[in-house]
Amino acid sequence: MKLLALTFSFILFANAAFSIQCGNTVSGFNQWKGAFAKIAKKEGIKAPGLNALSQANYATDTISADRNQKTFRYSLSKFMQTRGAETIVARGRKRKAASPNFYATLEKKYGVPAGVLIAIHGMETAFGSFMGDSPIVSAIITLTYDCRRSAFFQPHALSALKLVDQGSITATTRGAKHGELGHTQFLPGNALIYGVDATGDGQIDFYNQIDALASTANYLRKKGWKRGKGYQEGQPNFSVIKKWNAATVYQQAIAIIGEKIDS
Repeated sequence: MKLLALTFSFILFANAAFSIQCGNTVSGFNQWKGAFAKIAKKEGIKAPGLNALSQANYATDTISADRNQKTFRYSLSKFMQTRGAETIVARGRKRKAASPNFYATLEKKYGVPAGVLIAIHGMETAFGSFMGDSPIVSAIITLTYDCRRSAFFQPHALSALKLVDQGSITATTRGAKHGELGHTQFLPGNALIYGVDATGDGQIDFYNQIDALASTANYLRKKGWKRGKGYQEGQPNFSVIKKWNAATVYQQAIAIIGEKIDS
């Protein structure tokens, strides 16, 4: 029921936000933030989130990255070479061998095998070694203001402010150029819906590997992962990998790397 209520809230939010004039340059950004703050307040965003919004800067680097996503246009072989697939496999096997109980527990609870989770972890942040250097709130607010994909990023912007309210991130927490956060680079809207407090410390922390990987497994399960079924192209769970990332080469790489880690 909470998921349905949140989805309905996003629909209302998106419809309201369409009345705000988007922009493709920094001019008008601060005025837009003022109008957006009114919507955020109506959606229940509290003082911490509203303060984070007021502090958000126009993220030029984010706009540049959004306009130049070249690696997803590569062939599969070049994409895997660029992403260091063989290194991910080698390191991934070691990680699985070093923590067999951890990954077995995740598979028992969520049905997702270690190879897939480790492949995603390695592909997204090189196992947490680089989780991004862009302020998340500024990035996601900039993308919502930007006219190119404003409607897509609107619910994620609201979610980012809610994450600030609940203490999962702050106004200065850093992530990827498009506002993705933590070990496996959740967009804020997905973080809010699928986040899991696997450590039991009362806080969903995507910068904690245990919470992040449990949240990733939970996302895949909720998206339809079938326990014990295959995840290569043409097999039942490949369609779920597609929901993690829209790029075909990325989907193929995750499946291939995951199988090598699990073999």
